[in-house]
Amino acid sequence: MNPLKQQLKSRTISRQAGDWYLSCSYEWNTITTPKKTDVIGVDLGLKTLATLSDGQVFESVKSYQRFEAKLSRMQYLNRHKEIGSANWKKAQLKIASLHRKVANIRKDTLHKLTTYLAKNHGTVVIEDLNVSGMLANHKLAKSIADQGFYEFRRQLGYKCQWYGSQLVVVDRFFPSSKTCSNCGHIQDMPLNLRTYDCPECGLSIDRDLNASINLRNAVGLTVNACG
Repeated sequence: MNPLKQQLKSRTISRQAGDWYLSCSYEWNTITTPKKTDVIGVDLGLKTLATLSDGQVFESVKSYQRFEAKLSRMQYLNRHKEIGSANWKKAQLKIASLHRKVANIRKDTLHKLTTYLAKNHGTVVIEDLNVSGMLANHKLAKSIADQGFYEFRRQLGYKCQWYGSQLVVVDRFFPSSKTCSNCGHIQDMPLNLRTYDCPECGLSIDRDLNASINLRNAVGLTVNACG
């Protein structure tokens, strides 16, 4: 049963890549759902989409990466067609359809993750990622864009309001990856190091899990609460 009560506010008809869509806007009344966990930390990454502080890992679908070669070939084959011709329009429609498929796969994955987080956890803690700055790294820009970090934050924000959860956003300068989640020791952690080995207490833990635990433990420190 859907725990949300809604009232239809508006309808919009649009066309994308040759297909027609009906979009409906609703006004939702929040109903709090039972929570399995009080607080969960979520570390977003490139190797995996998200690592939770309880040990769960959500794999990346990398939808653009899966279809990048096909997109490139379609665009390559279309390069010599006369702009505005029937064949050009047909090829452009196929390219637009594939772009839409890539976006829909990514959005569906994010919807499943954000719904799970908001429905089942009283407080969801994430880091305020500097996505614009991350995209400036041309070596990683495609992978970062493919993960959909902006869309993740957007969806999680309104879903936490829907399901009566709290979204906590930790300052981007919080050293979640550099700090030992067991003893608090801080050390540099280059991106190529996938395991956090603490020289102080001897903890050896996956770097993403370590970061998500630190984010969970950050509740009560200086944070921004949304919803």
